[in-house]
Amino acid sequence: MVAKLDYRWHLRKVMAGRGMFSTTDLLPPLAERGIPLSSSQVYRLVVERPERLSLKILMALLDILDCTMDDLIEPIAAAGTVKKPKKAAAGVSAPEAEGLGGLRPKRARIRGVDRS
Repeated sequence: MVAKLDYRWHLRKVMAGRGMFSTTDLLPPLAERGIPLSSSQVYRLVVERPERLSLKILMALLDILDCTMDDLIEPIAAAGTVKKPKKAAAGVSAPEAEGLGGLRPKRARIRGVDRS
C-alpha cells in the first residue's frame, strides 16, 4: 500500500525568522520580481496553506526569504493513512490498558413485568 502524503506550510514562521511580521512586507519584494499580488492574495498565501502555487511565486519566496523549499514545505503523512487498531467484539475482554478497562458497567438486563 502506498502511503499518502500531505504537507505543512511554514511561510509565516520563516517570515517571522527574517523579521517580517506583516503579510504586506512581501508586497514590494514580490512586485520587484514581477509578481503583482494584491494584499488579500498575499495574506491568503501567508496565513492559509496553498493548494495550488505558481512556481514563479515559490521561487520568488525562496529568493526573498533566502531559504530552501525544505524550510517552507514540510512533507507529512496524510491524516487518514494511519490504521487504527481493530476494536474487540462485544463480550470479548480487551486489555486493561485500552479504554475504561475494568471500570465498564455491566449491561442491563430488561425483563418482562410479572403480572399476578
